[in-house]
Amino acid sequence: MNLKDILKDVEFEVLQGDLNRDINKLAYNSREVEQGDLFFCIKGFKVDGHKYFNSAVDNGAKVIICEDDLCSSEEITILKVKDSRKALAICSKNYYKNPCGDIKIIGITGTNGKTTSAFMMKSILEEAGFKVGLIGTVANYIGDKKLKSERTTPESLELQKLFRDMVDNGVEYCVMEVSSHSLYLDRVYGIEFITGIFTNLTQDHLDFHETLENYFNAKKILFNVSKNKVINIDDEHGKRIVEEFKDKVLTFGRENNGDLNCSNIINEPRGAKFNLDINGNNHLIELNIPGIFNVYNALGVIGASLLEDIDMEIIKNGLKKSVVPGRCEIISNGMNLEYDIVVDYAHSPDGLENILKCAREFTKGRLIGVFGCGGDRDKTKRPIMGEIGVKLCDIAVITSDNPRTEDPMDIINDILEGVKKDNYKIIENRKEAIKEAINIAGPLDVIVIAGKGHEDYQVLKDKTIHFDEREIVKDILEESK
Repeated sequence: MNLKDILKDVEFEVLQGDLNRDINKLAYNSREVEQGDLFFCIKGFKVDGHKYFNSAVDNGAKVIICEDDLCSSEEITILKVKDSRKALAICSKNYYKNPCGDIKIIGITGTNGKTTSAFMMKSILEEAGFKVGLIGTVANYIGDKKLKSERTTPESLELQKLFRDMVDNGVEYCVMEVSSHSLYLDRVYGIEFITGIFTNLTQDHLDFHETLENYFNAKKILFNVSKNKVINIDDEHGKRIVEEFKDKVLTFGRENNGDLNCSNIINEPRGAKFNLDINGNNHLIELNIPGIFNVYNALGVIGASLLEDIDMEIIKNGLKKSVVPGRCEIISNGMNLEYDIVVDYAHSPDGLENILKCAREFTKGRLIGVFGCGGDRDKTKRPIMGEIGVKLCDIAVITSDNPRTEDPMDIINDILEGVKKDNYKIIENRKEAIKEAINIAGPLDVIVIAGKGHEDYQVLKDKTIHFDEREIVKDILEESK
């Protein structure tokens, strides 16, 4: 592709070289550069891509886009831009021939509920007869084809390629989880969303954003680039978004008077039911996953669906068929146990509180919780999760959860700083912690294993090991026979 076409809508200064060049492909990792490529020098928080300028040239890059003044004795083109991340986003869109202009994109942001909402939305759209793509934490999908997901929202180059693959495969809608990192780091820069959904905002990712206000401001970026805005009016930060955009939003909630209101929530082990009120019209909505927080997730996607003129009966059927891996997933079904075992991805204070309160509603015996906190992440949430986990459980087993480069016991000690009761056990090894929870479980008890959900791995200091909690539970139960 010609360089001039790739540079459409990019403001730049020519430091050296010719613009009349054909480009092989785009890259921002010098190790992936091949002959004839365009290389972007990205300034990261740990690594500055400008340091790999010479490596990129040695590997065959013929065009460099940078923020600092660079020069080379090689016959290459060097272009200076104000922001190389935004330049990467625009150039990626141009390189893949603006695929996001040929697909309707629904973005979902918030601390919790993005994944569940995305799967619910995908199910409704498919029930309506559309071919749907999904980008998110669990996996990426092009219709029924499942692709591995490296992060919640890919870098702009990979994102635009994914859009192109979707368009080429006949996808009409893409449902996206939009992380605060992706918004702040301009991974979704230049994308116009037909609808943006705000689920909620609670403490998380302060290791990156530093303050809750910064975190909120990153999330809010989505609604500046969304035609329609569907907002949780019961959330304090949601109210701020509504106030800023005023009449350009569709609101939902249960405590405040929104455009979509719910009542008469019935929460059971196998799902939830509630009444939906829209302008005085009442509808019974049934979900196959429990939890009041999932009622809120459903309200958000119902709002987005109505904006797409989808019939209410189709919405109801889509929600009823929706399956969400690792979100309040009861894995003990069919195991002939006297107790239930639930796995959930909850890894923030609010997420942990939500899943434990949800489980408490259908627990007839004791609630046993297994949880930890990830290493190399926001340390301030650890004592908060410790307090929540021990307070809401009858018995808590505090363990390791993706310790990464940190010592697992250091993380556990941080968790213990918030603990105010003595109904807990410390078992660092996560498999042994799950085994202990199973050993002490009795009739009518519920075990909640929180933190990993859909994940099938454990990130340690020197390696990543396979760790699927569904398999772990089955193995433990087999061993005990």
